[in-house]
Amino acid sequence: MKLSFNMYSVQNRKVSFLWLPNAPYKQTWDYQEALLESIAILKLYNRNHNTHHPTPNYLIFCEHNHVYTLGKSGNPKNLLLSELECHAKGIEYYPINRGGDITYHGKGQLVVYPIFDLENFQTDLNIYLRNIEEVIIRTIAYYGIQGHRIKGLTGVWVDIENQPRKIAAIGIRCSRWVSMHGLALNVNTDLSYFDYIIPCGIQDKGVTSIQKEINQSVDFQEIIDIMKQKFIEVFQIELISETFPIPYS
Repeated sequence: MKLSFNMYSVQNRKVSFLWLPNAPYKQTWDYQEALLESIAILKLYNRNHNTHHPTPNYLIFCEHNHVYTLGKSGNPKNLLLSELECHAKGIEYYPINRGGDITYHGKGQLVVYPIFDLENFQTDLNIYLRNIEEVIIRTIAYYGIQGHRIKGLTGVWVDIENQPRKIAAIGIRCSRWVSMHGLALNVNTDLSYFDYIIPCGIQDKGVTSIQKEINQSVDFQEIIDIMKQKFIEVFQIELISETFPIPYS
């Protein structure tokens, strides 16, 4: 019989929070990988030594400079620029190891990386993804925006009956039931950067932002605080502040 890792650990709903403004994409990606690996090592230690050390969880909020990222199942043709043209426009490009296709990150967009041991929650990726969507839906509801799911498409959309527009993209990776990557919510985002890609490989639907939907800019600290609260509500976690080593100088 195959044993589950959670037989060797204590469920922990405490989550360490970190805010990284002006976060370089590659260094932040490497940091996620290091955190995931540290959790996986502890899970393996618990299993091999029959110990019950609680595994940590992390929640990273950040704002990146201009970057396109292509998921491992994505089509490179959905990037409509050459890498040389990207460089000329000051846009980085990374094929990465999350699910999903191509998306954009940049200023005015809130990017969130939950590094969660899902055995502290539920070992069901579908439930995890739906919970991430629920966090987004509750966050944008604060601004009077009704968010929707579309069957078969991960993410959160608005105005699905008339002109569906994606307001938040989701792409994750999970190893040993530890998650990484996460969500990108367009807040005050310059949407013109989506013109150079086929976002998420979907050609028949647009993109939008909170700013565009309500016709005014949004206080970024305010939306950080709102989304933190929605994570607490949906995932039933306790956010804790700790001193982190910044993953870049």
